[in-house]
Amino acid sequence: MRVSRIQAEENRQTVINVASRLFREHGFDGIGLKDLMKSAGLTQGAFYKQFASKDDLAAQASRRALEHAFHRWSAAAEANPQDPLGAVVAFYLSMDHREEKMDGCPVVALGSDAARQGADVKASFEAGIKEYLELLGRWVGDGDEPSGEAMAILSTMVGAVVLSRAVNDERLSKRFLQAAAESVLTGPSAGDAQQGPRQ
Repeated sequence: MRVSRIQAEENRQTVINVASRLFREHGFDGIGLKDLMKSAGLTQGAFYKQFASKDDLAAQASRRALEHAFHRWSAAAEANPQDPLGAVVAFYLSMDHREEKMDGCPVVALGSDAARQGADVKASFEAGIKEYLELLGRWVGDGDEPSGEAMAILSTMVGAVVLSRAVNDERLSKRFLQAAAESVLTGPSAGDAQQGPRQ
């Protein structure tokens, strides 16, 4: 039975959504196409009707994961416009986010994997990272180009979650997150960031 164009596109979006979560949990090479398609409720044979290759899917799934992460940052900031940076730090550097392997930050989950992928996957990550930096830049008063401060904040936050996930000791894990939060929130422009974005 032929699948309608609308159904085919819905199937394709389902695969991208499922892959964006499973890649974050298992890594790009940690799950095969058969298991990925099965999780999406489709057969492996349907894959090549929708995607040129697994690399093609990895790039699109990375884009989707980064879009999801950006929306979470934006929503947290909008919920607390007086302290957008503090709001993002509160959820990002939390034990809950540490445990969100399938839905957490793709830069944390897949950053080292992305470094070994092709140009399309790296382009998806680059675009998403630039969006993070743009938000951070607004909160710390950057101009058009992200400053070293915005880059340092992002590096600190991502690194802290990576380290917190890499250890068994829960107390040490929490300390990585707490130390990063303190560093970010007491940095040079933290007071400015609490006043919301500059016009």
